[in-house]
Amino acid sequence: MDYTKRLYDLRVDNDLKQEDVANVLKISKQAYGMYENKKRGLPIESLITLCKFYNVSSDYILGLTNDPNVK
Repeated sequence: MDYTKRLYDLRVDNDLKQEDVANVLKISKQAYGMYENKKRGLPIESLITLCKFYNVSSDYILGLTNDPNVK
């Protein structure tokens, strides 16, 4: 699974808008949208923040496992 799809799925499954996640990352909605649309790579700092926010492992976000609890 592509991590951009996982970002989208996590956001939608949590009933969040791009703006909500952008606020967590302290970036603009447009910048976050670029992550989901493969126009910009996800910085490691943002990956760490999203793992903590969604309470999932980085392997899950990166698509290396389908188990969100693998730590």
